[in-house]
Order: sequence, then structure tokens, then C-alpha cells
Amino acid sequence: MITVAIRPLAVLLTLLLTAAPLHAQALPKAASPEAVGMSTERLGRLTTVMRDAVRDKRAAGTVTLVLRDGQVAYFEAAGALDAERGTPMRTDSIFRIASMTKAVVSVGIMMLVEEGRLSISDPVSRYIPAFATTTVLDEQHGRVAVVPARRPITIRDLLTHTAGISYGTGALEPFYTPAGFTMWYFADRAQPMTAWIDKLATLPFESHPGERWVYGYNTDVLGNVIERISGQTLAQFIEARITTPLEMVDTAFFLPDGKANRFAAVYAAGEDGTITRAPDGHPGQGMYTGGPRVAFSGGAGLLSTATDYARFMQMMLNGGELEGVRLLSPTTVKLMTSNHVGTLYQNGALGWGLGFEVVEQAGRAPRYGAAGEFSWSGAYHTTYWADPAEKLVVVFLTQLLPAGTANLTGRVRTLVNQAIVGPVPARAAGQ
Repeated sequence: MITVAIRPLAVLLTLLLTAAPLHAQALPKAASPEAVGMSTERLGRLTTVMRDAVRDKRAAGTVTLVLRDGQVAYFEAAGALDAERGTPMRTDSIFRIASMTKAVVSVGIMMLVEEGRLSISDPVSRYIPAFATTTVLDEQHGRVAVVPARRPITIRDLLTHTAGISYGTGALEPFYTPAGFTMWYFADRAQPMTAWIDKLATLPFESHPGERWVYGYNTDVLGNVIERISGQTLAQFIEARITTPLEMVDTAFFLPDGKANRFAAVYAAGEDGTITRAPDGHPGQGMYTGGPRVAFSGGAGLLSTATDYARFMQMMLNGGELEGVRLLSPTTVKLMTSNHVGTLYQNGALGWGLGFEVVEQAGRAPRYGAAGEFSWSGAYHTTYWADPAEKLVVVFLTQLLPAGTANLTGRVRTLVNQAIVGPVPARAAGQ
């Protein structure tokens, strides 16, 4: 009788002890900003600007997280998670991160490269046969026409956004809209990404492979490559191979049950710059809670928190490892964060690596950023960057679509960099 009574309790305790944590694993906190070479007073300017943006109705709420030398130097929430309901923003709020998904999927691709399951020089058609023959909307004999692509698209083309694949706007819209493509958003789709990517391959692209930097569905194609190679959905692969090992417990393609109280509402900036609540559906609030949960967009589908994404970026800054968990080798991280496109991106003011915008030379870039910094942003006015020279990781999250003239991401970059007042002291670096 005693044995029978105790065993269920023992099983329950085992499950509780081995279950994934309910909250993201906290990153170590610096004793003070000064302990990692930053200024408390100057970081206060960041607090003031975010509070002013909320007060002036330029944003409903924001979360900003700054890590230096792997330690939290600044982590603050401002404003409201949901202004209409009067719900305060919190540091563990969950946000739609849109194109910040691209970095995660690019890491997934490079993990498969390291395992010898594909090469960045491989033609995409090796994994997605529909890409064996692709076309481009181009000028031919003085007229615009759909013509065969000059060469096959490779995995590297997709990683560097030089495949010629756009989001189907402008002159391509008459082809893409009837086919059901509505920019980067797939959360409302009842068909898996395989169906959409096969259909995409039949549409004309904007440029011939390798000739221009064109932003579009490239990483959605890469996400589908992962699905076809791994035999898993992209959601399953990312959970098993990236988010669970890194203890990114709030990162997923759709909002899990029980987390609605942490899901930030989306706001839209009007002509005067002030915000109103964005409508339901696409693009606005989206179907991240009640959607079909079938199409996992590798280009723009994930939800996440500041802590989760900072853990991911700290892994990259560490050369592919975090807290004893290694996803990539330092050599691979260096490859991913080097410029692969010459002057095709931003006329050479900035470079583009395998999934990241990169700074090659301070002073050439039109903003703050030391050589070696890698970054990108998301459609809902979110951004991140990692700066190896400064041992810095920054994640800024809000929900503005469109953002109008807010430019909070640019101001965050300035305000964080001006708060760096010295190198990381030896004692903070463990030397």
C-alpha cells in the first residue's frame, strides 16, 4: 500500500524536476552598469526617451535589454502591453518579432551545413525540386517579359538575399497577389509552407541570382529546406535544436496556451505620428493566437521575448555557445557574420552575411556600430544587434506597424552606444 501511494508522487516530482522551466533562464546581472563599462546616468537617457514616446503616444510600450560581457546592464519596460485594457508592459512580454526570425532560421541552416547534410553552394533544387527552373521579370528586346533565370539559385543566394526573390511588390504584384502571397505574413494560412514554397517557385522573381540584393521570401525558402531535410516541421526543428537547448521558453510560431496575458498588442502610427490600435487579422494583430498553426514562416513567423532573443544573440556573440550548449562552431559564426555580397547591399556602406547585416568599417556605416557588428530588425519596429568589439548585445522590442516617423530603433542604437564609457573592467570579465 505504501509503495503504491508513493510511486505516483515520485513520478510527479521527477516530471516537475525535469520539465522545461516556466520562465526563460535569467542572464547574469551586472552589479551596476559601471561594472561593465557603461554609465547609469547616460542609460537614464534611454529610459527618458522611451517614457516620452509613451507619453506622447508614439508607442504604447517598449522593452529594452542591454547585455555587456554577457551581463545585464539595462533591462526596462515602459508603457503598456495593452493600452486599452490598461495592462502595463512587462520585461517578459511576448512580441511578434517578424524578420528577426530570419537569424534563427539561418542558424538552423548552418547547423545542417556543419552536420554535412547540405552545403551553402548547393542548388536549392536539390532539396526543393520546383526550383530546378525559375524565371525573372526582366527586360528583353526592349520589353518587360518573364525570362529564364541565368543560373540556378543556391543556398548561399538565399542566405545573402541575392537570389532575386522579393516579396512580390511593384511590377510583380499582378503575379503574386492572385497567387495568394501577401508579403511576409503566413499565420492565417491553412496550407503548410511546402505548398506555398512550391507555388513561389512558379512565379517570376525580381532579379537574376547573384546580381542584386533583393529582400523577400528567401528565408521562408530556407525554412522549407530545413523541413525537407529534417523531416520535421520548422516549428519542431527550431524547438528541438535551438530554443529548447538555449532555454528560450517563450519563443514559438504561435502563442501557447496560458500566455495571452503577456502578449503585446500592436499599434499603428497615423499621419501625425500618434498611434491607434491596429486592426485584427493581417497585418495588424495577426492570427498568432487563433490561427490554423500550420504554416511556419521562416522569414517572419516567430514570437519571442527580450530575454529569449538575447540568449540567442549571446550564443552568437560567444562564437556559437551559451552556458555549455554549443550550436555552432566559432568558424561558422565568423563566416555568417562576414560580408558575402561586396557592395551589393547599401552600396557597400554596410555588408550582408549569412543571415545578418554586418558592419565592415566604422565610419562607412551610416550609424553607430563598430567593425564586426551584426544585426537586423523586424516589421513591427523591433531590432537587435551584437557588437563583438564592445562585447555588447542589445534587443529592443515594441509593436508598431506601421511605425511612421517613430524611429525608436535608431534612437535606441544611439542611446545605448553613447552610454558606453569604457572597456569592460578586468574584474567583470573574469580576468
